[in-house]
Amino acid sequence: MKTKIAAARKIMQEYAAWGETRAENNFLRVLDAFREQRVSAQHFSPSTGYGYNDAGRDKLEQVYAQVFGGEAALVRQQIVSGSHAIALALFGNLLPGDELLCCGMPYDTLQTVIGIKKNTPGCLRELSVSCRVIDIDFADPDCQKIVDALGPKTKMVALQRSCGYALRPALTVANIEKIAAAVKAARPDVLLFVDNCYGEMVEEREPTMAGADIIAGSLIKNPGAGVAPGGGYLVGKQECIERAACRLTIPGAGSELGASLCDNRPFFQALFLTPQIVLEALCGAVFCAALLSQLGFAVYPAADAERADIIQIAEFGRAEPLIAFCQGIQKYSPVDSFVQPTPWPMPGYDNDIIMASGGFVAGSSIELSADAPLRPPYLLFIQGGLNRWHTIHAVCRTLEDMRRENLL
Repeated sequence: MKTKIAAARKIMQEYAAWGETRAENNFLRVLDAFREQRVSAQHFSPSTGYGYNDAGRDKLEQVYAQVFGGEAALVRQQIVSGSHAIALALFGNLLPGDELLCCGMPYDTLQTVIGIKKNTPGCLRELSVSCRVIDIDFADPDCQKIVDALGPKTKMVALQRSCGYALRPALTVANIEKIAAAVKAARPDVLLFVDNCYGEMVEEREPTMAGADIIAGSLIKNPGAGVAPGGGYLVGKQECIERAACRLTIPGAGSELGASLCDNRPFFQALFLTPQIVLEALCGAVFCAALLSQLGFAVYPAADAERADIIQIAEFGRAEPLIAFCQGIQKYSPVDSFVQPTPWPMPGYDNDIIMASGGFVAGSSIELSADAPLRPPYLLFIQGGLNRWHTIHAVCRTLEDMRRENLL
């Protein structure tokens, strides 16, 4: 095992040396946005009531818009999850009679938002917004196939950047750009939406710099950097963002409402730290891929593959070792290490889900976490890690425990 660990460390170190340039370039973009938007200590103060003229909230959104290359942003503590942020983008920009064209099956919780499998109360389907799902090759998307699928009622094309709970590669910004160019050339009136969860700062460009009209994500994932206590964000065209804001608050007031009830400092500081934290998470993912593949697990992506999100998939084949691995990640976490996660019927999912997340922010998946739906082929999704050493030692200790229990 020691030889395998040493080999995995070497591969990780080679990746880190390459990845530092990209992370530094992303950091410089963030730093310049802070300076050019003239962020000051006064912007860290919270507000109360309606939130009118909340200078800190407005400044944070200006910084996000510049960093992510959009006209406007909505960055709010009141957004409860990435799925909520995505729902705001969809409900704000789709009207009765419109069609949503999804490239690939959306993530489990989005299926209930859209109403794909049943007419969930409050879903888009209930509001007479239809949806079609087409399969695409995420590694090499056929843009013409997407264009040919556009119908007379298609208002929005939706892309999910990360793999979610599917066994597929993450969508690169270069491929998003190709899709955007093809869609806009054929139908300039169609909006391109990108679920950006787990992809922020992995590459040097964001989808909004490559033709996307609107993107959305969670602040307990990449841009939260393990510091933001919650929230979500949207960035994109001014009209798209304001329409989403009207779903969060009320039409006529939109982005003008919503007090910063918590101190704004962690949200600014989190974005400032994001490039470095994302690099740490990627280093941990590369280490996991290198070590687990040596132990005979199928891993996706491979240790030397191009990465467009922070997620590392490992195929366990059986429920028992998968559950044991999740429990080990929890055991070697800094918070709630004494808690043993078990599979449970989590709302919004068709299968029982097991989640290990012993982080400082509840449910944070930029901190080291591992989760999986309990269904064949028993894929485990590992993500996060505020520093690579935590990932290395948590994974190595977990595997040693599994070896003693004859689960390897």
